Amino acid sequence: MPEVMRSRRAMLSLSQAELAHHAGVDKRQIRRYEAGEAQPSLPVARLIAEALDVTLDELAGNHGSRVGLSGQWWASWQTQTNDTPAYPTQPVTLTQRDDLVQIHADRRGLTLPGAGYTWRGELRLWDNQVLMGWYVADEAGVRSMGTLFMRLHTHGQHMIGRWVGQSHDGPMLTGYGVIARDEQAAADQLRHLVEEGMTP
Repeated sequence: MPEVMRSRRAMLSLSQAELAHHAGVDKRQIRRYEAGEAQPSLPVARLIAEALDVTLDELAGNHGSRVGLSGQWWASWQTQTNDTPAYPTQPVTLTQRDDLVQIHADRRGLTLPGAGYTWRGELRLWDNQVLMGWYVADEAGVRSMGTLFMRLHTHGQHMIGRWVGQSHDGPMLTGYGVIARDEQAAADQLRHLVEEGMTP
């Protein structure tokens, strides 16, 4: 724990006094914890972890073997616009903190007038195998929202699954979805799912 506290505090450019203030702990205690002379109680460790923006496991030096998903990805979706099937692919950014993954579409997937929208969502990673969560349109006046269920590839290179949601004009829709590290891989995986009518 002492090394994690020191390195994380340095990464955040915090002095011991600033960390103590943010955590509500006496700065002498922070010095003792970082020197390895004392161990904080669980409630104090939680406060320190929160102030350092890490989990208790990370503060204790346990980083686990969770697959890393943060970064730029490509999302490809089976949907429709004006009753015509559409398969947009758009860049998305994933930001992971432990098993929580924030996702944000960086630009619209469809470029047709009145079609497509930017969106954001949140997924929970379960056993490095499945991501479940929600999405919502990120544009005023667009009511689209729904759920996502994605199965993660063994090596974390892509995830396939389904979305179910309310479209911008009201009806419930569903379709396949693929999120991959490469634009072409996302489009190819989606095409394969749709053509084969596969269950993800």
